Amino acid sequence: MAGALRGLAWATGLACTAIGLLHVLAGNAAIPGEAGAGPTVDSLGRFFGAVFAGYGLAWLWAARQEPVPARVVRWLAAVFLLGGAGRLVSLAVHGWPHPFQVALTVIELVLPPVWFWLADADERAFRQRRPAGAPGAGVSFPA
Repeated sequence: MAGALRGLAWATGLACTAIGLLHVLAGNAAIPGEAGAGPTVDSLGRFFGAVFAGYGLAWLWAARQEPVPARVVRWLAAVFLLGGAGRLVSLAVHGWPHPFQVALTVIELVLPPVWFWLADADERAFRQRRPAGAPGAGVSFPA
């Protein structure tokens, strides 16, 4: 489970960072069906692309920690879930978006429960890897 958490954190971090940078560089062209949305949407998209790249870097930071911090995983998962909830609100208010956006909504609603489930896997494995009396043995991590 610890390996799955670390691998998923790396994959998420790389994907979010790449997607965010794509939005910074491509602007409206990175949004399916919205290439001509205008300068206001382009500016907003590029700004949020930078924020999403930063979110991805936070995942990469978490994946590099020993152990992967459960509290950070839970917070990052909650932010992702909030994004999916925002898409549901948009769907309710404005109707169905581009099919690619629907697929992203599914991902944003399915992955957070997996992360919540795996969140403390690496901390548990870390405690088990430490022999009694070793530095870090018996370390308790806040939830």
